[in-house]
Amino acid sequence: MSNKQLIELNVNGTVREVITEPRRTLVDVLRHDLQLTGTHVGCEHGVCGACTVLIDGKPARACLTFAAQVENSDIETVESLGIDGELNDLQQAFADHHGLQCGFCTPGFLMLAEGYLADNPDATKEQIREVVASNYCRCTGYQTIVEAIDSCAEQRRCAGCVNGVPK
Repeated sequence: MSNKQLIELNVNGTVREVITEPRRTLVDVLRHDLQLTGTHVGCEHGVCGACTVLIDGKPARACLTFAAQVENSDIETVESLGIDGELNDLQQAFADHHGLQCGFCTPGFLMLAEGYLADNPDATKEQIREVVASNYCRCTGYQTIVEAIDSCAEQRRCAGCVNGVPK
């Protein structure tokens, strides 16, 4: 007797069907079944944040989430950020501010920041620092990550500005 079930996942705007066991984690389904390997597996205990994705716009640990739990949700992975091979503004800010070194934690930080800035466009550096403390990075020391996110937030706030002044 098979314990597998057919589920539909809306990932990065595309509905995908997967036959999987009910207790299979979202990170495993994303990486192994859907070949979306940008979401990384780190601690597998929800501590490091390398597996952070957006579920209905909110950052969530994909290693702690069963794929079957999010069948009717919108899931966004790091692959959703760039358009036609171009970096989005947050990814570019990480590159410009050297907010990555080895890159292992970067997808989790990007998705955490994307979700956070969507809800908190006026976030201060202190608030950003508090949020990013929930993810682990062993290379950068966090300062460049905070600077990258703050820079992106500032650019987004001033998208309608001329020389830094709102129109």
